[in-house]
Formats: sequence, structure tokens, C-alpha cells
Amino acid sequence: MSDNVNQKQSSNKKLGIISLALINVAAVLSLRNFPAMAVEGWGMIFWYVLFTVCFLLPTALVAAELASTWPKAGGIYAWVKEAFPGKGSFITIWCSWVNNIVWFPTVVSFIMVTIAYAILQPALGDNTIFMAAVMLGVMWILTFFNFTGMKHSTKLSTIGTVIGALIPITILVVLTFAWLAQGNVSEMGDLTLSALVPDMNFSMLTFAASLVLMFAGMEMAGYHARETENPQKDYPIAMFIAALVICVVSILGTWSVGTLVPASFLNGSEGLNGGVIQAFQVALDSFNFGWMIVPLGLMLAVGIVAQLSTWMMGPAKGLAPAAYNGDLPPLFRKVNKNGAPVGVLVIQAAVSSGFVILYLVLDALNINGYWVLVAITSLINIIMYLFMFTAFLKLRKTQPNVKRPFKLPGGKVGAYLVGGVAIATLIFGFIFGLYPSETLSETMTVVYIIGVFAAVIVISVLPPFIIDRWLKKDSWKPTAEELRKYEESNDS
Repeated sequence: MSDNVNQKQSSNKKLGIISLALINVAAVLSLRNFPAMAVEGWGMIFWYVLFTVCFLLPTALVAAELASTWPKAGGIYAWVKEAFPGKGSFITIWCSWVNNIVWFPTVVSFIMVTIAYAILQPALGDNTIFMAAVMLGVMWILTFFNFTGMKHSTKLSTIGTVIGALIPITILVVLTFAWLAQGNVSEMGDLTLSALVPDMNFSMLTFAASLVLMFAGMEMAGYHARETENPQKDYPIAMFIAALVICVVSILGTWSVGTLVPASFLNGSEGLNGGVIQAFQVALDSFNFGWMIVPLGLMLAVGIVAQLSTWMMGPAKGLAPAAYNGDLPPLFRKVNKNGAPVGVLVIQAAVSSGFVILYLVLDALNINGYWVLVAITSLINIIMYLFMFTAFLKLRKTQPNVKRPFKLPGGKVGAYLVGGVAIATLIFGFIFGLYPSETLSETMTVVYIIGVFAAVIVISVLPPFIIDRWLKKDSWKPTAEELRKYEESNDS
């Protein structure tokens, strides 16, 4: 039986460098960021470069070292557990997973608006019934799709990213150059040195804090380390390819949106979700190719679906080691014949559906539910990354002699410089991320800060504490046979 299991697992290991890179591109490259960044004009280049240096590259380097040295199931859970054998790893993977549950509604809202444009009915983006049907429908259809296993999920991530993100953005950039060649004037104005440097004030600091995690997800491929042919060699190369693609495509895509669409439109709630498709509309109409908005809109929707699928499956698989460690009920380690974590997938879809409803209620009350959910998810994500970077530094100190197939260059100085910059960036993001993105009265600002902080604690830190202290049972631990099969699958 062991040989059969090993053969089966080996046959599933088909992730190469390109697949790994595209999984990370699918996870990190977010077209939803383009409109908000385009509002900053040429200053967006400053922010992209700053957070590439302060977060994207440190995450890529650290994740490459951790994944190639400890290529275990669970990704970030396994890395943190190696450094902190106690409860730190459980809190880390819990933050990674629950963050997605809160974040999913913001992604499906973008899909919903893109589909509305694609069927030439943009007004439907404000129709509550249409919003609910598409947002909930996409989430559950994709959940059931992921039941088919990692093979199909990976195909969607790779093919969907190329068809739904890289190709459309390339087309948009080419169209933008052609549009400018016609004699049109860029909405971003002239490129000057002063335009590249944003004005620094308190509101800009809160905006910068919201950008800290715009490149979050570079550790995503670590969840699939066991499905790769050669994680020690392939993973670091894939990370650097992904980082380069993400940074370049983000800058060019944002430039196109900012060039074609007025900042006044992008500043509104409609522009936040519809800015990218509106940029296509402007360019295509100028060349009398307006009919192309339908196929291009559908392609964009496919790209966002691919991103959503990546985030659905990755952290869901990451919960398995915690479940097999007895930290979660048996339902969390339930998999089907395809190896898909069906228990977790159903739970996260059900809970996230509740947040979709909350999103719609906030929208009906004229409260920007998008930014509230983004603020909460960013802060939860920061907690997770703080564990990852501190684990990296601790392992460098406590296990210096472990062979590292890829080692962040620079020795101790390089490790503490890169890790220190990332940790400082994350602390900055957490402190200023507590503040509202819009100007409120002093009283409402205090209420907002307390409410967001309380929501973060209740969602991310309190459940693991309650589970460990009062709910955890001996019956949650797997049987010897379950554990043997799980360990065999991870060692194969």
C-alpha cells in the first residue's frame, strides 16, 4: 500500500518553475490595485518601487530560503513551527486562512463589476440582486471546482493568469501607446521629477500603510512545495521570476489606467472596481473597437477567478498540518479522492458568504464596505507575516548549520537587514493601517480605530486562543493509521 501511495503522490508532482512562478503571479498580481494606485499619478512608481524593495523582495528572498530548506506540507505553517514549536504556527496559518475569508468578498465584487461591463450592462454593478447572485455564485462554483484537486486548480491558476491578466494588460499597454500616438493627452500629466515624489502628510501615511501588503502572497507557492519536482532548485528561481513579472506588470498596467481614465472617476466607488475595464473602454472606443470590450472583459474576469482560486486552495491546504497536529476538528483534515481539502473549502465558502452579505449591507448603508474589509484583512495579514519574518531570523540563529539550498546572501548582516526592513515595514503598516482612509471627526476616528482593532483581534487571535484553551479535544487527534498515511504522502 505504501508503494501505491508513493507512486500516486509522485505522479501528482508536476509543478515546475513556470507553474510555481505563475501560482505566485496569480496570488500577488492584483488588477484591483491599479485604479487606486493610478489616482496617485506618476507617484505610483515611487510606491511600487518602495514596497517592492521593502516587502516584495524580502518576502521572495525569505520564502525562497524557508521553502527550499524546509519544503514541508503547510508552507508558512511548517516554517513557523520549525522556529516556534508552540502555538505560534497555529496562529500564523489561522491568520493566513481567516484573512482570505474576509478578503474574498472584495475580489468577487471586482469580478461582478467586470462581468457587468462585459455584458454591456455596467449599471448592474449597483444592482443588489445582481451583485449578490454573481458574488455568491462565483464563490460557490469555484469552491466546488476546487474539489477536483490540485491538478485542475493549478491549471486554472497558470492558464487563467496568462489569459486573464498578462495578455489583457499587455493589450491595454499597447493600446495606451497607440492612443497617445493619436495625439491624446494623458490624464496623468507630464512626467517630471516632482510628479514622481508624492507629498508626505498624515493622510499619505495612512494611504502608504494600505499599500504595505499590495504585494502579499509571495509565500503562496510554499503551500505547494511538496507538489514540485525539485523545490530546492526550482522554488528560488520561480520566486524571482514572479517578483519581476509582478512589479513590471503592475507599473505598466497602472500607468495605462491612469493615462486613459480621469482621476475623478477612479476616486469614486465605481472607479475602484471598474477602473481597469473603463480604461479598456476608452481605448477601444477611440479605435472603433468597442465590441472587443466583451471578450476582454470576460478574460479579465477569468484572471481574477484564477487569483481567487489560488487563494482558496493554498491556505486551505496549509491548514492540514494544523488539523493533523490536533489543533482543529477532524473536519478540517477531510479530503476527497482528489486530495482536495473539501471540509475547509466548504467552511470558508460558507463563512465568506456571510461577509459577502455584510459587504452588501454596508454598501446599502452608504458605508464603503470594500475599504473596511481591506483594512481588516491587511492587519490580519501583517500578523501572519510578522510571524514568518521573525521565524526566519530565529532559524538563522538557532539552526545556522542546517544546509540551505538557497540562502539569502549577505550572511547575518544580510539576513537581519532584509528581515529588519520587512518587520519595520509591517509594524508601520499595522500602526497607520488602523486609521480610516477618509477624513472623519475625532470621535468617529477613535470609534473606527477601536472597531477595526477589535475586529482584527476577534477574527485572528481570539479563535486560536479559545480553541486551544476550551474547545480542543483529544478526539481531534488523528488515528495512527490516518497519521501514517498523511506522513507517507508528505515524505513521498
